[in-house]
Amino acid sequence: MPDSLVVSVPDARLAYAVGDVPDGVEIVEWDFQSDPPRSRIDLIVPPYMGGSSRLGRVGEVENTLVQSQSIGYDGVEDLLPDGITYANATTVHETATAELALTLTLAAQRGLPQFVRDAESGTWKSRMHPGLADKRVMILGYGGVGRAIEDRLLPFEVEVVRVASKPRSDDRGHVYGTDDLPELLPDLDIVIVVTPLTPSTAGLVGDDVLSALPDGALVVNVARGQVADTDALVSHATEGRIRLALDVTDPEPLPQDHPLWSLENVLISPHVGGASGAMLPRMAALIRRQIGHLLAGEDPENIVLRT
Repeated sequence: MPDSLVVSVPDARLAYAVGDVPDGVEIVEWDFQSDPPRSRIDLIVPPYMGGSSRLGRVGEVENTLVQSQSIGYDGVEDLLPDGITYANATTVHETATAELALTLTLAAQRGLPQFVRDAESGTWKSRMHPGLADKRVMILGYGGVGRAIEDRLLPFEVEVVRVASKPRSDDRGHVYGTDDLPELLPDLDIVIVVTPLTPSTAGLVGDDVLSALPDGALVVNVARGQVADTDALVSHATEGRIRLALDVTDPEPLPQDHPLWSLENVLISPHVGGASGAMLPRMAALIRRQIGHLLAGEDPENIVLRT
């Protein structure tokens, strides 16, 4: 078991949030834009925004663990040098992402985007909107975030249909597999997409899936933009068949002249699923736990890659 550790965080704000650490643990700042502050950094926490593109820099130091601030890790393996253990930020973002998924769903179902447009012109116009109660809602990608979304959906008196890569059962009942999508899609009101981006899920929400949904269905994407086929989204939304609420897009950022911006049945937020006040204290708590694991000679939490 080591008697000392060097831990790097990208900024003073996160260092302050981590707070007091055990004797022998040194916290240093490294934002990946300057030279490494030490030749050995046992636990590296990259920047939250833009850090992935510079992950190759972890090879400049002797290292035990890279602790990401994100849950998703698509494309990371190609950026990491050999010999790196990489952990994602499970436990940090599930709640905030679930909050945003529910916010986008409620906003679209109750017509908030139209009310905002009416307010800008001083127009008072009552409208009937579909609402959420009694709707059949699919969670496409049932993991930690999916379960957190389900926790928040159930009090709204909906029927939840859960789908993962493979069918299984848990304490809440049956989870369908993606092979079951053709029989499930025609009876849905809402699809909330939260599946990780993998070779098998890239483009999963394409023309076949959208065509199988009934007219007026809502698709909410809080996963990755590439999980959906953007051309198919534009086509179905332009026809008015499908409504969209998107926290992620492909490409991202979405260009200013992209047709999705101009469609009244499309609500867009700029990839802010995890961006809430809950992130900083939860990230700091995870770092403190990882320090404890390393000091005790234990395996870290949330390991998703070993290069």
